[in-house]
Amino acid sequence: MLRVGLIGYGYWGPNLARNFNSNRDCQLVRIADMTEKRRDLARRTFPNVDVVDDAARVTTADDIDVVVVATPVFTHFDLAKTALGCGKHVWVEKPMTSTHAQAKELIALAESKGLTLMVDHTFLFTGAVMKMKELVDAGELGDLYYFDSVRINLGLFQHDINVIWDLAPHDFSIMDYLLGPSARAVTANGSGHFSTGLEDVAYVTVFYDNNLIAHFHLNWLSPVKLRRTVIGGSRRMLVWDDLNPEERIKIYDKGMEVETKEGLYRILATPRIGAMHSPVVPNTEALSLEVEYMVKSIANKEKPFNDGAAGARIIAMLEATDESLRNQGKLVELKS
Repeated sequence: MLRVGLIGYGYWGPNLARNFNSNRDCQLVRIADMTEKRRDLARRTFPNVDVVDDAARVTTADDIDVVVVATPVFTHFDLAKTALGCGKHVWVEKPMTSTHAQAKELIALAESKGLTLMVDHTFLFTGAVMKMKELVDAGELGDLYYFDSVRINLGLFQHDINVIWDLAPHDFSIMDYLLGPSARAVTANGSGHFSTGLEDVAYVTVFYDNNLIAHFHLNWLSPVKLRRTVIGGSRRMLVWDDLNPEERIKIYDKGMEVETKEGLYRILATPRIGAMHSPVVPNTEALSLEVEYMVKSIANKEKPFNDGAAGARIIAMLEATDESLRNQGKLVELKS
């Protein structure tokens, strides 16, 4: 039985508490939050759980095996470092840390102590993304040409990070999961419209190996909510609409057949129009699957695919977008 302590009971914390509390191999022992209103809510929801105002009573406590960090990004490093230093496995919300250097330090600390460090990229455990992974690995889409994502809504505004750091980790982590560490360079453009100075609208392009290009439209100021991704491949094309519960994924047998019968100076391209089908996608709660995955990773002493190294790759991409933004969309090569 893993004894779990949660730090942060804000937007995402209640979902984490519920899923860890309901897992048969976990015992939610303690919840820490600085805000009295949130502590009161936690006590009402989990009357048998110790609720405190001091994160140290989670990170350093002898009766905690796993520390779950669900606090603002700038606090992640110190909390996770303390927990790892005290021999705790750590689950940290995305983005993992504020800098790539911090992420690398946490990875080294976790490895030196033989502890599991896992970053919460929940979308990787959705039925849709698992189906996408299955299709890509099986070569059903063929060679991938592009990844085009729109992730827009009205809010939720963050006070400490811009719209890229808030929303792009979802898509960056999905691409990393589908393709492995193959991102090479990034460009980013964006603008902020309020006194915080943080970008609330942004457009990011990522260049991958094998001539694959990905584009991400990220926006906190949209009157409509869209969560839509198009993946173009040489064999088939895929549309993922996360807001369509009936047909989250559609696979199109469409593309272009290219011939060069006329020699080097003329290329004949013929559209290929085939059928569309929507595969069955499991509807199990992703966070529940992710909690179970961490439990098994710890029990089997296996590195999760959303480990610290994967989280650090996302931070490297986010830092590159910051540099590109500062330089009017300059192409920035990614750190290894």
